Amino acid sequence: MINIDNLLEKIKTARVYDVARQTALEYMPLMSVRLDNKVYAKREDQQDVFSFKIRGAYNKISALSAEQLSKGIIGASAGNHAQGIAVGANRLGVQPKIVMPKTTPDIKVDAVKRMGGEVILHGNTYDDASAYAHELSAESGASYVHPYDDEEVIAGQGTVAMEITQQSEEPPYAVFIPVGGGGLIAGMAAWLKNDNPDIKVIGVEPDDAPCMYEALKAGERVVLDHVGIFADGVAVKQVGELPFELAKQLVDEVILVNTDETCAAIKDIYDESRSIMEPAGALALAGMKKYVAREKINGKNLIAINSGANINFDRLRHVAERAEIGEQKESIFAVTIPERPGSFHEFCHLLGNRGITEFNYRYADEKNAHVFAGIQLKEGEKEKQLILHRLEEKQFPVVDLSHDELAKQHIRYMVGGRSPGLNNERLYRFEFPERPGALLRFLSTLRGQWNISLFHYRNHGADYGRVLAGFQVPDNELEDFQCFLDELGYSYGDETQNPAYQLFLGSLG
Repeated sequence: MINIDNLLEKIKTARVYDVARQTALEYMPLMSVRLDNKVYAKREDQQDVFSFKIRGAYNKISALSAEQLSKGIIGASAGNHAQGIAVGANRLGVQPKIVMPKTTPDIKVDAVKRMGGEVILHGNTYDDASAYAHELSAESGASYVHPYDDEEVIAGQGTVAMEITQQSEEPPYAVFIPVGGGGLIAGMAAWLKNDNPDIKVIGVEPDDAPCMYEALKAGERVVLDHVGIFADGVAVKQVGELPFELAKQLVDEVILVNTDETCAAIKDIYDESRSIMEPAGALALAGMKKYVAREKINGKNLIAINSGANINFDRLRHVAERAEIGEQKESIFAVTIPERPGSFHEFCHLLGNRGITEFNYRYADEKNAHVFAGIQLKEGEKEKQLILHRLEEKQFPVVDLSHDELAKQHIRYMVGGRSPGLNNERLYRFEFPERPGALLRFLSTLRGQWNISLFHYRNHGADYGRVLAGFQVPDNELEDFQCFLDELGYSYGDETQNPAYQLFLGSLG
C-alpha cells in the first residue's frame, strides 16, 4: 500500500527535471468550439523522448544507490518507458538492458538503441517482455525498473499533475488520462484530488485492452485473455497492484474508446497543432469527446493528456482510413439495387450532393446488384439515419457496415470476388503479430486437407497482421476442421454469417 501523504511529498521532490522539461498546457481553440467547452492539451509529446515516461523512469533510477547502479539496470517496455530508462541510465553512466516485444514499432526500438540502451526483443506483448526481463534481473542482480508498479515511478509521473495545477488559471472540471498499467493516472490522481477533490479524474482505455476498467468493475485486478495492440503504449493485460489501489480511491471512472474514435482523435490533434500522436497518446482526447457527448456538459475546463508521439510513419495510412468513420464524417453502406437500367442513377439521386469516398459494384444476378459505398457526412449520426431511411423508403435494401470490422479491413478491398459453383465455403479471420516473415509463417501453418478458396491480407502498418481466409469444408468434416483451427495457435473468428461477406463475396453455388 502507498501512503498518499508520502507519495505527495515524493512528487514535490521528484528529480525529473534533471532530464525532463515542464511541458505546455495548450488551449485547443478548434476543439473548444466543437465541444462547447474550454479544452486544453497537456503536451507530454514535447519531451525529448516524445513521451511522459521519462519522468517516472528517471525518478526511479536516480533513487538507486551507487551499489545498485553498479550491478546494472534492466527494464521491459513497449517503447516509451524504454526510452526513458535509456536516457536516465546513461545520465548516470549506466548502459541499461531493455526487453521489448517483437511487435514494438521500429521507431521506438531504434530510438532506444540511439539513446544508449541495449535492446533485447522477446515475445509479442509487454507481458511477455516483462516476464523475461524479471528472469534476467534475478539472474544478474540488476535493478528492475518497472514501468508503472513502483512508488518512485508513480511519483515521477505525478509531476504531470503538479504542473497542471501550477499552469491552470482556474481548476479543471475534469482531466482525461490514458491508462495502461496505471502509473500515470495513479500519480496524477493523487496530486489532483489532494489539490481539489472536486476535479474529476477520468481514465481512458482502448476497448480491446480494458485492464483498469475491468479491474474496477470486478473490484480486483483481473488478467485479460487478449489485448489489442493498436495502442501499443497501453497494451497491458493486468493493471499494476499499486496503481489499482490508488485508482480505487481516487479515479472517478474509466471510459473505453474504439480504434476509429482513437484515429479520429489523432486527426483532431493534428488539425489543432500539426503534431501527430501515437494511438495511446490520443486516447485522452477520444475519451473526452465521448464524455462530453454523453454528459452534454458545456463551458467547463477540460484537460486531455497528450501522452506520447512515437508512431511509425507507415501506420498513418491506417489512421487516416479510420479517422473519418471515427469522426462520424463517413459511413459505409451495402445497398442492394435492382439490376435494371436507371437504377444506378436513382440510387445516386437519393444520396444527393454528398461526397462519395468509394463506390464498388458487382453484378449479383439477373435481378439485383450489390453496391459497397462510402458516403461523406456533415451531420454525423443524424444524417446517416436520414440516408438509411430514404434508401429503405425507396425499396433499396441497405445494411450499415460502418461498425463492421470485416467490411472495413477486408471486404472494401475485395468487392467483386463472388464465385459461382463454390460449395461449402467457411470464412474466418485471423490475427498474428506483425513482423518480417510473419505472413509466410502463417501461410505455412495453413497447409492441410482443406482447400483455401479465398485469401486477403493487407499490411495496415499496425502491430497485428489481419488475414481473411475461406476454406471449403463439408459438413461432415466440421469437427476435424475445428480441431485444426484450435491447433493453429492464432486468434481467429468465424465470419461466415457476416452480412458484408454474404452480400459481396459469398458463393453463388
